[in-house]
Amino acid sequence: MRGMTTRLDTIQEDFAFLDDWEERYRYIIELGNDLPPFPESSRDDAHKVRGCVSQVWLHTEYGEGPDPVITFYGDSDAHIVRGLVAIMMALFSGKRASEIRRTDAEAVMRALGLDEHLTPQRANGLRAMVQRIKQEAELAAA
Repeated sequence: MRGMTTRLDTIQEDFAFLDDWEERYRYIIELGNDLPPFPESSRDDAHKVRGCVSQVWLHTEYGEGPDPVITFYGDSDAHIVRGLVAIMMALFSGKRASEIRRTDAEAVMRALGLDEHLTPQRANGLRAMVQRIKQEAELAAA
């Protein structure tokens, strides 16, 4: 599998450039369209993120050592949620377990304005995804 191509700083710059939320939602959908293909073999219960209204899957690959680099792959059956998955991949994938555990995803969501512009169900699903990613980082460090 190949990794996420859009970096978080690029997403933040693009968000600042876009004037309204209609344009930002379109951009989020585009981010989701740019996700690498998700393996069909990982579209199962073991990879499903609980707590999301839409179906969301997360596949994790661990590097070597006591503080491994972790690569995440994700997908969803809903366009905007798939874009939110892409933002989470940009935030967490390719980082060391210790860095993932320290990352404040809520602060990033606030900085992007997502905390104010997501439905409660999407916000809860996003929190569930972050929780699952952090659990994966905890397992890797154990």
